[in-house]
Amino acid sequence: MVIKNLSHFSKRQILTLVVFSIADFCNAICVSLQAPFYPKEAEKKGATATEYGLVFGIFELVVFVTSPIYGQHLNRIGPKYLFNGGIFTTGICAILFGFLDKVNGHIPFITLSFIIRIIEAMGNSAFLTASFAIIAKEFPENVATTFASLETFFGLGLIVGPTVGGALYEMGGYTTPFVVLGSVLFLSAVMTLFVLPDHAEHEIDTSHSGSLRKVLKIPGVLLAAISIVVTSMSIGFLSATLEPHLRQFHLSGMILGLMFVINGGTYAVTAPCWGWLCDKKVMPKLCTFTGCILLIAGFLLIGPAPFIADKTELWLTIVGLLIHGLGIAALLVSSFIDALRTAIANGFSNNLETYGLISGLWTSTFALGAFIGPSMAGILYDAWGFQHASMSIVVLGAAVGTIVVIFIICSTKEKSSYKEIGKSSDNFFIGSRYASANNIASGALSDSGSQKGFNTVTSPIAFERPPGMSGIITYNSYKNRHGDWHRRDSNALVDNQCDSSFSSLDPVKSNAHRYETLL
Repeated sequence: MVIKNLSHFSKRQILTLVVFSIADFCNAICVSLQAPFYPKEAEKKGATATEYGLVFGIFELVVFVTSPIYGQHLNRIGPKYLFNGGIFTTGICAILFGFLDKVNGHIPFITLSFIIRIIEAMGNSAFLTASFAIIAKEFPENVATTFASLETFFGLGLIVGPTVGGALYEMGGYTTPFVVLGSVLFLSAVMTLFVLPDHAEHEIDTSHSGSLRKVLKIPGVLLAAISIVVTSMSIGFLSATLEPHLRQFHLSGMILGLMFVINGGTYAVTAPCWGWLCDKKVMPKLCTFTGCILLIAGFLLIGPAPFIADKTELWLTIVGLLIHGLGIAALLVSSFIDALRTAIANGFSNNLETYGLISGLWTSTFALGAFIGPSMAGILYDAWGFQHASMSIVVLGAAVGTIVVIFIICSTKEKSSYKEIGKSSDNFFIGSRYASANNIASGALSDSGSQKGFNTVTSPIAFERPPGMSGIITYNSYKNRHGDWHRRDSNALVDNQCDSSFSSLDPVKSNAHRYETLL
């Protein structure tokens, strides 16, 4: 599961990995503090589950709105500036969140909760969007594995946050964990300011830049976005309702914190495995389908489902959280790399502009689900209780899994409908007529570039090739106009998505070369 030997990394890449690992770890610590401790404090101030569910949700709503904006203007703002500014903002707001227990009155408490969370969300959105784009730029050959490996540090933060936070909560009350751990994130921001390399892209071709609306018109990208939304809904659902659901067991602050660690810890441990599978072994959408199955199974046990048992069992909830962690790891890792590969395979430029766009899309759709999840969870929990409310996530997971299966089947049929181009008997479309590869290679072309009896052309196009595949010529020409990084082979990003289409060009490579030589 190791990306590659560290001796093969440049100093720039090593510094990027170190900074990202620390930043992800510290950010996850602060992100995981609210769920175990805030609901109880909010109820002391007179807030309902619906109200504090919206406090969780507003954070994600702001991220949903701002992430695409950051993604589209990543080059203008600068990845490093966006990354550093985001961490500073998140750290300061995490500290301020710890002083909410000093606020008297229901309305002032909820109002300040919303304000702090909105500002914190703007910082977190900037941090995540910049980090995902930089990963895709710096590690193009192992995007999924690198992304997943760094997510391991995020998962470790999810473990340390509630565990250490629970101990600090018992020692000093509500304020202590937020102030102590928020200060750690702030210090990590100071470190990134001096250590993180500059990842600005100096060559930008705005005529080839895409938009969020364009990329969402691609069915494969849209499906990846939907799967991210449902996955984050499941996480947000638990963040708002798991603590009230577990009150029946009268757990201590330390044990309660550990319960919030289970699915995050499983995610941390298994995410690199899913990343390696997406990079090396299987198409990402198969991992997405597997993740849907695991997500459904996890929520059936956490409640548990009314048709499984009437009474909640702690051991069954723990098993369900473990399975849920496996599911979210599969879904989140596969969806990111799937969206990136699919966008590039459909003509988007293989550069930082596209990486910023997909990063913004990933962060935005995750935030949308994380807003809907806790907001919906609070309302359903108040109306139905946890067991019945959790079935909403089961239904959504089943719907996404079904759509993924249909998409895979349709894609397979579409690819198999094209005839494989042979090595010596291929037909090429020339002008308004057809010619065989053998005729082209045998010198049937005149010096003027036209074949006897045929119209003059600039390049041969395989007759059996699907419409639009000729765009690969333009795409490669655009890609190669840029610097050394752009001249790297982009198969690392698109090979799994496009094997059946791109490989159809390989058998006639030598004949096409001879044709170009004659011209």
